[in-house]
Amino acid sequence: MNSKEFIARRIAKELKDGDVVNLGIGLPTMVANFIPEGVNVILQSENGFIGLGEAPEAGKEDKDIVNAGAQFVTIKKSGSYFDSATSFGIIRGGHVHATVLGALQVDEKGNLANHMIPGKMVPGMGGAMDLVSGAKRVIIAMTHTAKGEPKILKKCRLPLTAVGKVSLIITEMAVIEVTPKGLLLKEIAPGISIEDILKGTEADLIIDDNLKIIEV
Repeated sequence: MNSKEFIARRIAKELKDGDVVNLGIGLPTMVANFIPEGVNVILQSENGFIGLGEAPEAGKEDKDIVNAGAQFVTIKKSGSYFDSATSFGIIRGGHVHATVLGALQVDEKGNLANHMIPGKMVPGMGGAMDLVSGAKRVIIAMTHTAKGEPKILKKCRLPLTAVGKVSLIITEMAVIEVTPKGLLLKEIAPGISIEDILKGTEADLIIDDNLKIIEV
């Protein structure tokens, strides 16, 4: 199992039966493939879908059914299509229980930077600003470091997408909750030590008294 699949599988366990969930582009879209059996999650895509299913099998893609990242997806029999105004009405109206987004940086105040690296060509923020403001819970799916440099910082150095909106950070090394007292390390990956996590994290961490091993 690679690190991205590990992250996606752990995030899928956070989703509750009946939740309306938006999955961001990239790694977050993988979460759809690992939703636990018996858990009915309604997946929403800001380009105008609700009721998305798993990724289609190779050769069975429908060119008219793509998510906001232009990746082929499937839609369940109970799903529906609508325009962008309706889609963002769902998001801005507070009807999304959780959004799963990638990140370039997150800091100990729950601030998020995920849309711009100065001087580089990037796709832009898309619907991220609306999602982090409208969703009840914001879950970050990302690798713990980038080229050996921490992505969980004391203070974000890249332009912010949102201020104080992140609820939970899940990486291939740890599950970290954003709390009013700071970042709470709740779970660590098998074979990873607390020292490994502290070395790869710039922000201060509070170690949960009931620290657990991540299970996927």
